[in-house]
Amino acid sequence: MRASFWFLSVAAFAGLGGSFLVSLDHEAIEYTKRPTNDPITRLNRKLADGREKLSFRDDGTGYLAAVLKVLDVPVESQVMVFSKTSFQAPRITPRMPRALYFNDDVTVGFVQTGDVVEVTSLDPQQGVIFYSLDQEDLAKPRFERRDTCLQCHQSTATLGVPGLVVRSVVSEPSGYPMFQAGTKITDHRSPLEDRWGGWYVTGKQTGKHMGNMVAVERDKPESLQQIQGRFDPARYLTPNSDVVALMVLEHQTQMTNLLVRVNFEVRHALHHQRTMNGIFGDPPATRSDSTRRRIREAAEELVDYLLFVEEAPLPGPVIGSSGFAEKFSGRGPFDPQGRGLRQLDLTKRLFRFPCSYMIYSEAFDGMPPEALDAVYRRLHTVLTGNAMGKKYAGLTVADRRNILGILKATKQGMPAYLKNATL
Repeated sequence: MRASFWFLSVAAFAGLGGSFLVSLDHEAIEYTKRPTNDPITRLNRKLADGREKLSFRDDGTGYLAAVLKVLDVPVESQVMVFSKTSFQAPRITPRMPRALYFNDDVTVGFVQTGDVVEVTSLDPQQGVIFYSLDQEDLAKPRFERRDTCLQCHQSTATLGVPGLVVRSVVSEPSGYPMFQAGTKITDHRSPLEDRWGGWYVTGKQTGKHMGNMVAVERDKPESLQQIQGRFDPARYLTPNSDVVALMVLEHQTQMTNLLVRVNFEVRHALHHQRTMNGIFGDPPATRSDSTRRRIREAAEELVDYLLFVEEAPLPGPVIGSSGFAEKFSGRGPFDPQGRGLRQLDLTKRLFRFPCSYMIYSEAFDGMPPEALDAVYRRLHTVLTGNAMGKKYAGLTVADRRNILGILKATKQGMPAYLKNATL
């Protein structure tokens, strides 16, 4: 009976990419109840006690510029989506696209004539939290939490947790998505030809993609043509929807979802283990094979994505249009040789050194200690060349040596066995 009970529990959680939706009310998670310490929570405190203020513009952008400035979100990160795939869909068209801006922890959404500025904010424990800010000139504006966003932002596309999505769709000239043509969730593993349907793309890249296109015949998704007469750039903070920013955002959305999912998955597993230990009178430190397997498999999936295993190769050089690439690459941190994980390649792959900069995030360090231990052990296995499988062949000795060197110099909190690892 004991073995079968564990089997049913594991089956319910099997595979981070599966269809299981995390129970956010589960006492191991309590998504809506536990206190948060994300960037917006901290900003709300400062707005309330007067330590921070937001200036309001009358040019139609309202609080947008002030929000970006106070959250340290670069204007150069602007990307534009014209498909009606937002709760403000009626206001979005190819002539009035939705603008998105982002840094490592925050995404800001702006729609012309919209009532609110939309914000997602990454909490190191509770994952992605959704907020809105009313576009009204107030003495003390406040961001309000919007858990209703989970209707779209907790699904298989987000790995079952409150998360982020870059979706590629075929759009009609009005911006309505043609769902009969299918949709694709895109990240760095997606071939270029599947990306950016429903998005504007500025800059230069080799090869075809779905950006800047609409289907001109309602019943024929294949009738794609370039959009005629794009949006008025004067109504936005920049005229760009930078291809490099889009590529980085694609990577970051699924990296964020994986960090949150592993955090929640391991908390679920450990809570269940504690319950079973109590029922069977086992010592508190007991870990069943099922629990260890759940933690190990979650870590393996995260590390594969972190190290860009199975990244789709670029067909040729990519050149941005807004200066985002230069600003992003210049942020660091850097090792004594001047190497950093934000440095871009943009010829054959996205990054010069294939290890995600999100390893520096609070969300990475905020995972349970058991999850961090499993992730670091898997990192050690892969980076020292001991991972099995053809999919790791693209991670060259030079790549692994460079990544190890950078992490040793720049990543705080790494275990000694990883800091001392050699090739």
